[in-house]
Amino acid sequence: MRRLREAMAEPVNAQARLDKIVVLVASNMVAEVCSVYIMRADSRLELFATEGLAREAVHQTTLKVGEGLVGLIARSAEPLALADAQAHPAYSYKPETGEEIYHSFVGVPFLRGGNTLGVLVVQNRTKRTYTEEEVEVLETIAMLLAEMIASGELQSIARPGTAIAARRAQALIGSPMADGVGLGYVVLHQPRVVITRIIAEDVGSEQVRLDAAIETMRANIDLLIDDESTAGEYREVLETFRLFANDRGWLRRLREAVNTGITAEAAVERVQEDSRARMLRQTDPYMRERLHDLDELANRLLHQLTGQSMVAAPESLPDNAILVARTMGPAALLDYDRRKLRGLVLEEAGPASHIAIVARALGIPTVGEVENITGIVEQGDAIIVDGTTGEVQVRPSSDIEAAYSEKARLRARRQEQYQALRNVPAITKDGVPIGLHMNAGLLVDLPHVEETGAESIGLFRTELQFMIAPQFPRTEKQYLLYKSVMDAVPEKPVTFRTLDIGGDKILPYMTTYEEENPALGWRAIRIGLDRPALLRLQIRAMLRAGAGRELRIMFPMVASVQEFEHASELTRKEVKHLLRHGHELPHNLKLGVMLEVPSLLWQLDELLERVDFVSVGSNDLVQYLTAADRDNRRVAQRFDVLSAPILRALKSITDKGASVGKPIALCGEMGGRPIEAMALVALGYRSLSMSPSSIGPVKAMVLKLEVNDLNKYLCEILALHDGAPSLRDKLLGYAEAKGIPL
Repeated sequence: MRRLREAMAEPVNAQARLDKIVVLVASNMVAEVCSVYIMRADSRLELFATEGLAREAVHQTTLKVGEGLVGLIARSAEPLALADAQAHPAYSYKPETGEEIYHSFVGVPFLRGGNTLGVLVVQNRTKRTYTEEEVEVLETIAMLLAEMIASGELQSIARPGTAIAARRAQALIGSPMADGVGLGYVVLHQPRVVITRIIAEDVGSEQVRLDAAIETMRANIDLLIDDESTAGEYREVLETFRLFANDRGWLRRLREAVNTGITAEAAVERVQEDSRARMLRQTDPYMRERLHDLDELANRLLHQLTGQSMVAAPESLPDNAILVARTMGPAALLDYDRRKLRGLVLEEAGPASHIAIVARALGIPTVGEVENITGIVEQGDAIIVDGTTGEVQVRPSSDIEAAYSEKARLRARRQEQYQALRNVPAITKDGVPIGLHMNAGLLVDLPHVEETGAESIGLFRTELQFMIAPQFPRTEKQYLLYKSVMDAVPEKPVTFRTLDIGGDKILPYMTTYEEENPALGWRAIRIGLDRPALLRLQIRAMLRAGAGRELRIMFPMVASVQEFEHASELTRKEVKHLLRHGHELPHNLKLGVMLEVPSLLWQLDELLERVDFVSVGSNDLVQYLTAADRDNRRVAQRFDVLSAPILRALKSITDKGASVGKPIALCGEMGGRPIEAMALVALGYRSLSMSPSSIGPVKAMVLKLEVNDLNKYLCEILALHDGAPSLRDKLLGYAEAKGIPL
């Protein structure tokens, strides 16, 4: 091991280093052959170095994954030791290597992020049985070689025109979460610990270090669980960590790995790479989910051993940074310098998550649900994020990079064109004014009102303040936020939505309850009405912030007229409370509902008599109408929002509103996409609220639109609907024929 360490440190080229390693391994294991096969980008294993086989076979002999014993190891990601290799059914003879005289065989994979990067092989002429200790020694050497491959050092000796797998370009696909194109370099939110010491100087001291780190980690997890502010889903995650941290099998494997002569941190990485390789090959979703828990636990232990921080230091963010994480909360994202962030890629979060909402507010191109992205990339890798299509290009070629650079430049030019429309009224060609408003939820959103020319803040999501706070914000803190929002747009109205939590929006400090179907469970106004003190404190803060101004308060997830009346009564009580204490009130208070529960479609007559306004929440309304969970990738795209049933439902709302003279707005994602917004205008919607980046494209569409003509066309195709799943193609054809930009 000492001589191996010296060989790794010698100032020689990569081929010379590999050649020296195979000689050392062969001599120390009393073997006639030691060979190194490296996985190429085309998924073939290439012989990179050998001691004992024919030298001319180096860089010439290749095997497919699954071909021969080497290919079998690459596919299974598990060691293989055989006393008579030629008797194995997977044995494949390569005549150019001269290996027909060797009988016994042992091979181990090089693993990184659960992926096989290559195979290390030892062979003997005699039919020899290899010991467990010999296999473990080879696994230690494989860790060293995996670091060489991941560093890119071996690319310099690859055959011209080929790339090794660990450094190959990869095109991945996920779910688009926030529009835009970002080119930059990977910054891991939870940076991988780079292990510089693999071989132990003293095994006994490494066992002591490992045991101490495990105890400290356990104690830290216990403290977090016992903390009163830790509640809900986060507590459940920590309980899982505690269970794994006390698992005897896991601890035994760690200690056995240290006994092979490697450091404590190398032992943690070896055990976790083995677990990851096995679990990535499982089809059981439960087992794959447990992999995330084991990854997190191993990561905590590695950081405990090395003293490194669990997360990247936000202040040390380089320019052109693309943040990559398994998962992430809004507060963590806000810690990073927005000026240096060019994109965000996540393994788990979807388009409807609160991190997606914050990313859109910050204007950061974002893609979610990219499988195993944290295992594929390395810190500093070149990467491109396309938040419009959901594409992620890892280590892209120069032509791919040039194409995306041009796409980013074209997008920037379009944004300049939209900027020129900022002060142009959104009036259609036939003179119909369309109100374009902005969705917001954080103070960082507010400058966009002026930048985009939005008429107002049509939806302020108050729950985001609760999500990024370490504990429940008291009334005074809420008041200061709401007042800051109103002061930032003194000439424009603001519509505050009361706390919309539950479902996919969990507060880390709030006790949650296990529900079979959270989207249909205890959430939004249901929590507010069941916990009236919580709702009243929020309404009180809003009323104080709106002193002397017009104030609009909207209640989410209302399913019945009675729920709105109950919320209105709580508001009246707060008005009386503030009057008694001498507070100035809003000069014009308007109360409305967010129409997202289908039951309200059959209560519109009674509802419109009582409310001042209605804003359709298309995100939830569509998922409830189609019974398709928008966070479930298997069904989220099953139904098109431009299908006849959904458009008819949306039209019934505006028809009823027009009949009684009540304004109907829409504040879902649907209103921020030009083709969908075009359909909404045709259906009678005259007020749309959307993310800041959507206002320019939607306004450009509105300025070229003739509402009456489109309304006639849409009514005709709805009346003659033939059962097709979508009217999108017909509407796209109409827009193209009329020269409407989408």
